[in-house]
Amino acid sequence: MTFANVGVLGTKPGQRDALVAILLRPKTGMKDAGCLLYEVGINDDLPDTVFVSELWESAEAHRASLELDSTRAAIAEAMPLLSGEMGGHRFTVLGSPLR
Repeated sequence: MTFANVGVLGTKPGQRDALVAILLRPKTGMKDAGCLLYEVGINDDLPDTVFVSELWESAEAHRASLELDSTRAAIAEAMPLLSGEMGGHRFTVLGSPLR
């Protein structure tokens, strides 16, 4: 079953665009690890918040991606920009009316 992770990342004031830049950089191995979709977004009404929607072949593929060198480097670079306010939802995708 396909796995989805929809996250909300709070940034320190003024750090949103820096976090977006990190998240949008190509990550070696993500596609091969099973990433089907990785979308980064913002809402100007929430200037210190970044939204990330991920779709993976499985929850295991998502977990394994966290061990990739490129993912670990991005996390290390992003951590100082985060406020610690995080949220979101993880769920198993059952289907889509578009497929």
